[in-house]
Amino acid sequence: MMETLDIRFTAFGDDWLRGTMPVDHRTQQPFGLLHGGASVVLAETLGSSASLLTLDVEKEVAVGLDINANHIRGVRGGIVTGTAKAVHLGRTTQVWEIRIEEEQGRLVCLSRLTMAVIPSPGGAPGNLRA
Repeated sequence: MMETLDIRFTAFGDDWLRGTMPVDHRTQQPFGLLHGGASVVLAETLGSSASLLTLDVEKEVAVGLDINANHIRGVRGGIVTGTAKAVHLGRTTQVWEIRIEEEQGRLVCLSRLTMAVIPSPGGAPGNLRA
């Protein structure tokens, strides 16, 4: 889905990850606004990827338990930037807040993602192997 929607990771730290997504024909709803589902895809991509960056994926991985999103502002074009920041990094669960902003820095969507930390089912997933 990242390739289809042109989601790109742009920066990261110990407990955060940032990425961008264009607002175009792939991510707009019929009225020309950023589709709420596309915002959720960006939020879940950033939060779940950030979660994996905090784990030893040879031993454990994280899978989504819950996601919610509040759509604050409509966007018709350009690029949106999402930043996933850890709220809670526990032994069995993680909670991430993802803020999606438009190019002028105004909040577009505020999302919260809860991840379950589980034993790795046989090493790193294929797209995470070094």
